[in-house]
Order: sequence, then C-alpha cells, then structure tokens
Amino acid sequence: MGKLLKTGWHVLYVKSRHEHKVDNLLREVGLQPFLPLVKTVRTWSDRKKVIELPLFPSYLFVMIENAKDFYKASSINGACTFIKCGSVYATIRDSEIQKIKFLLGSDGIEDIKNDTELLEKGEIAMIQCGAFTGLECEILNINNNNKIVVRMDSINQNITATLPSHYLSKLSKAV
Repeated sequence: MGKLLKTGWHVLYVKSRHEHKVDNLLREVGLQPFLPLVKTVRTWSDRKKVIELPLFPSYLFVMIENAKDFYKASSINGACTFIKCGSVYATIRDSEIQKIKFLLGSDGIEDIKNDTELLEKGEIAMIQCGAFTGLECEILNINNNNKIVVRMDSINQNITATLPSHYLSKLSKAV
C-alpha cells in the first residue's frame, strides 16, 4: 500500500440512511465493518418504538488490511468515499474502536449521543491554541466548520482574526 493508505480502521462516508445496507454489503464481500448503533425511542401518534440508529450518521468504520480491501469497500453500492485528513486517509486506532464497542455494550449506560458542539455567532469563547491561548473572544462570523472570525477585546484592542474552530472552546453567549 502507498503512503496515503495505512492498514487499520478507516472511516467510510456513506449515503444518508444507507449505513445498515452498506454494513451488510461489506460483510458479504468479506470485509470487517463496524457500525456503532444506539437504541432510541421514537414516538409516533399511535405508538412508541425502540429503534437502533447509527451513533455517527453516514459513517462506518472498516478494517482495511490491503489495497484490495480498500477498493472493495469503495466500490460498494451506497459508499461515497473514505475520509481524509489532508492527503492521508483517516484511521482510527483499534483501542478507540474497542472503547466505542465497550461503551455501547455496557449495561447501565443510557442516552448515548454524538454531539459536536457548534459555536454560534455572538458567543464568547476561549482560545485554546496558538499565540492567543487563554484569551476570550467573541464569535463574529462562521465561514464554515473550520474557520471562525473572532474579536478579542481583552487586550484593549479590537483584533479580528480567522481561526480554526478547534482552537476555541465555548464559554457563553454574548450579552
């Protein structure tokens, strides 16, 4: 395998609501997928039902051991693409997969949810990385999930900068 492809668990992005189908098709071609499912109660006008939904909607984890496995998984109906970090395909450590399996299989653990806390315009955040670590800022604009324009008043200057969203942690709403 080339530099871009490592063996291990890879993240496969699939069509919306095709997670179960792709999981079954991957098993049929001899691959080892992992689809973390959580039980949730859905209420209709006449009944309640417990259903299993993907913990990570539109994502599956697939064990890739060689280039042949990679191309098999890519060619499955409903599979879109493998997720990349820069120019390298994203991999998940086996220990992280085991932790997810343990969490989902444990008794007494309820209401498991996947939440990516999104920052909103007007919120106050703390800068966690870079030259301005520790300074509070106000979110002025969100260009996309990765770039956020902030204003820092705490140094008695109005500095406006565009920062990656992972540099910030949410504190509160601006008043």
